[in-house]
Amino acid sequence: MGASIAALCSLLVGYLLGSIPFAVFIARGHGVDIFTLGSGNPGATNVLRNLGKKAGYTCFLLDAGKGIAAAGLGFLFARFSSGANAELLAILGLIGAILGHSFSLFLKFRGGKGVATTVGGLFVIMPIVLLIGVGLWILLFYSTRYVSLASLGLGLSLPISAFFFESQLALILCLALCVLLFVRHRANIQRLLNGTENRAGSKSKT
Repeated sequence: MGASIAALCSLLVGYLLGSIPFAVFIARGHGVDIFTLGSGNPGATNVLRNLGKKAGYTCFLLDAGKGIAAAGLGFLFARFSSGANAELLAILGLIGAILGHSFSLFLKFRGGKGVATTVGGLFVIMPIVLLIGVGLWILLFYSTRYVSLASLGLGLSLPISAFFFESQLALILCLALCVLLFVRHRANIQRLLNGTENRAGSKSKT
């Protein structure tokens, strides 16, 4: 397999994996449509808030698993490709998964915000950066009870940590992920500024 083919395969397979709408499936299993609940966002936070901890944590793990699988397959493709950059293929796999989750092929290009999928992929590609980000997420969440603020803090920490611990390629990825997270959370940012964002335990918008 040539390097270009391996790169394309990583991106496309990642996108297909990311497009699997686990939040939709879990909600259907509870007899409801996730798009009619809370914020209508097909992601783990909306599932957790409206369907309970078991459903929400299951959704988070499944969505994270998409990122893990996509990045892992990138590394696997590199083993069967001459001259391929393994880190690049893993990153392309993760990018594909995040795009698939956010703009799912199976949901008419709708989707979630990609936090869980990002966490899964970073666990494979750059665990130290992820550990720092998760630590900040926990600190912000338990001090404010805002999932969105904690997720934004995680996103902001990624390029800062990558600057010190990772390659230039990884830093570029983290900068892009940070921008994407902020763009996908723009409605949450506005509600945070307005003082109308919901804290954990609320069942309305997220």
